[in-house]
Amino acid sequence: MKIAVGSDHAGLDLKTEIRRHLEARGIEVVDFGTMARESVDYPDFAFEVAKAVAGGACDYGVLVCSTGIGISIAANKVKGIRAAVAYNVDVAVQSRAHVSANVLVFGQKFTGPETALAALDRWLETPFEGGRHEKRLQKIIDYEAATQP
Repeated sequence: MKIAVGSDHAGLDLKTEIRRHLEARGIEVVDFGTMARESVDYPDFAFEVAKAVAGGACDYGVLVCSTGIGISIAANKVKGIRAAVAYNVDVAVQSRAHVSANVLVFGQKFTGPETALAALDRWLETPFEGGRHEKRLQKIIDYEAATQP
């Protein structure tokens, strides 16, 4: 498994902990930055992680900014990406089970490392349930295909 990670300056600390945690689990990590505390623009990192996942270079992505909101909106602009902001384990699990989220997003300001790492672990272990959710996911995929080049 290969996971792309990225953050802006406001998510750097949590992203660093996530990267270390994944590596300790033996998971290959591609870190798209940022690596410094200087102010940067979160879309730059969201787009790189999202492109790596959408293009198949990485299996999943994890993004972090202050709230998780801006970076998730940016990632979701990339065709094929379903980025979900998770603030606890249950939300992370639901994002995989019901919408097959392929990018998990955290807000460092609102989600501590212990919660984020637990949510990430459960997210990685959770399969898409299919069933009644398949029809809904397909509608999203079809709409995206019809409206994006």
